[in-house]
Amino acid sequence: MTTPEIQKAQTAREEYFLDKGMDVEVETEADEEPPEIDRPWNPEQIRVNTKQFSLRNALDMIDDESLELAPDFQRGRVWKSVQKSQLIESVLLQIPLPAFYFAEDADGLLRVVDGLQRLSTIHDFVRGGEKSGFALKGLEYLAHVEGKRFDELPAPWKRRINNAQIMAHVIDPTTPPEVMYDIFRRINTLGTPLNAQEIRHCMSRPRSRRILKEMTSTDAFYQATGMRNHIRMNDREMALRFAAFWLMGLDGYVEDAAMDPFLHRATRLLDSVGEVDDDKVARIQADFNKAMTNARLVFGDHAFRKWPEDVSWRNPINRPLFETWSLALARYDTDDLVRRKDAIVAQARSLMTHDFRYLEAITSSTGDVRRVMYRFRLTEMAAEAGK
Repeated sequence: MTTPEIQKAQTAREEYFLDKGMDVEVETEADEEPPEIDRPWNPEQIRVNTKQFSLRNALDMIDDESLELAPDFQRGRVWKSVQKSQLIESVLLQIPLPAFYFAEDADGLLRVVDGLQRLSTIHDFVRGGEKSGFALKGLEYLAHVEGKRFDELPAPWKRRINNAQIMAHVIDPTTPPEVMYDIFRRINTLGTPLNAQEIRHCMSRPRSRRILKEMTSTDAFYQATGMRNHIRMNDREMALRFAAFWLMGLDGYVEDAAMDPFLHRATRLLDSVGEVDDDKVARIQADFNKAMTNARLVFGDHAFRKWPEDVSWRNPINRPLFETWSLALARYDTDDLVRRKDAIVAQARSLMTHDFRYLEAITSSTGDVRRVMYRFRLTEMAAEAGK
């Protein structure tokens, strides 16, 4: 790496959403690498059925939990009042809504993956009631219903909403999960696209969602990262990375050779009591909590962030640093780290200043197997400093 490249790598680039910094560093892949979506699979494995529903039918399915709006999915709620109202106005004007995409599981449960914000908005308006349902605001054409809630609309307008037809493409449960994920990545283009963890959240079962939520809701995690209910679910992804490497190790990563399929497999494991029982989940969570406590103890405000020797500012969280240091620090007792923390910090900062290969491994093409193995090996060695 040349000096300008080194300086660029040392200065982290932060992710933004709705013009707000996410305090998480952008992960980049090399332009010359083929996108992971091109990983081969048999086109005959794709099974998609197109179905038509009335909005009343869709809302009933949401209420009886046969159509699931992924819980804890905060980004579905970020639309402003005018955006929500204009969606309802479009329905009242009988403008067809874009197609929805649902994932069906073996029990017949449907999960919304594409169209979550639209269905959440309509459900809030129609079924929210007087206290939680919102009033229409900022309408462009139907000024005479401005300020009204659903219950206050004339009966013909209510019927128009309830009887409106929507088209949904339903991915059959026999479609392999990795194929299903790729389908949703391909069609995920409207509005602000979902990121990988948001798609996994929508496609996963309640058990893995609960586990990841519990892992990221502790004081120890907040003290180490400053994150709480991250709007883009970066906190859940980082907890999932820890669980994935805890469960499958580097050998498991080599088998998948890319981060997305590795994390999909970890999600499926966490969803299965037969594969990962409650006792093992408790051990994962205990080790994760220990790692967060130790990271704060050793690195303070710079935990999981690039911190070269000549840098004093606080960079955003770096996910490769998070996965490697959290796994490394989970193995040590607090008393041991108190004695050695200055040596560990010095070694970690030296790596981020002088070892250009290590800096590359936490900056670009971070899913490359060789870079993953290199950063784990060097981090484990740094964690031994001062012994």
